[in-house]
Amino acid sequence: MMGIKKIFSKKPVDYKKLRKSDRKLPPKHFLKKFSVESLDLDDTKIYKIKKPNTTSKDLIIFIHGGAFISGPAEHHWNTIEKIVKHTGKELWLIDYPKAPEYNIHQICQNIDWVYEFVTQTFVLSENITLIGDSVGGNLIMTLTQRLLEKKKEIPKQLILITPVFDASMSNPEIEIIAEKDPMLNVLGILSAKEMCANGLDLKDKIISPLYGTFKGFPKTEIYIGAYDIMYPDAKIGVKKMQEEGVDVKLINGAKMPHIYPLLPVLPQAKKALQQIIESIKE
Repeated sequence: MMGIKKIFSKKPVDYKKLRKSDRKLPPKHFLKKFSVESLDLDDTKIYKIKKPNTTSKDLIIFIHGGAFISGPAEHHWNTIEKIVKHTGKELWLIDYPKAPEYNIHQICQNIDWVYEFVTQTFVLSENITLIGDSVGGNLIMTLTQRLLEKKKEIPKQLILITPVFDASMSNPEIEIIAEKDPMLNVLGILSAKEMCANGLDLKDKIISPLYGTFKGFPKTEIYIGAYDIMYPDAKIGVKKMQEEGVDVKLINGAKMPHIYPLLPVLPQAKKALQQIIESIKE
């Protein structure tokens, strides 16, 4: 898987090497297919992408993954292209600040500011779909927990693609899955989380939503592969959501790796991405 597992097999993880695959600008063909605007909000770059001459009351906010230390990458742009093309809805890609230059408090503050900016300026919360892969899913969950805690309006739905529920990686079942995971290694992933936490307890709810509450969450879909080291914690997270009354649906990719819906070489990925698109269109 593009040598990613080798990078994540070392501590400290070589975040600079990982960043070599970052794609910070939209692909050139985006400018021919879509209307693309960018704006800066504090330390975050936002890309607003939509079909030309279209308007929609709905908005998709995409928060990308990358272990808090990298991204967005090419697979994010490829996924965004398909989502915008087939849903017809406007999408904002949020390129938030990364660790180790920034810590989890600063990253979350940027995410909060983006959401407040969107809801006060452009779209009602009830018309927003949040999508995030890996730590993007983590940031979506912790954002929603903070919104509920502050009694603010929440988005209409969450779509979490192989999300990180627990940054501590302390679940003993993870070691069993790690032997099958073709992309990730606990050593490097934990190193990246520690860089982001900057001394904070990795079980703090600001970086591990599993230790917060999900009560009051909107409709939530979770896509995760059985050969992903995030899978054991996802099962616990889904069970907790169910117990707290969340309308949650788990889509389990048999033998699938991390972020599998974003990997177009896999037939199962195409099916999962199509399911995500249909969910957004509903």
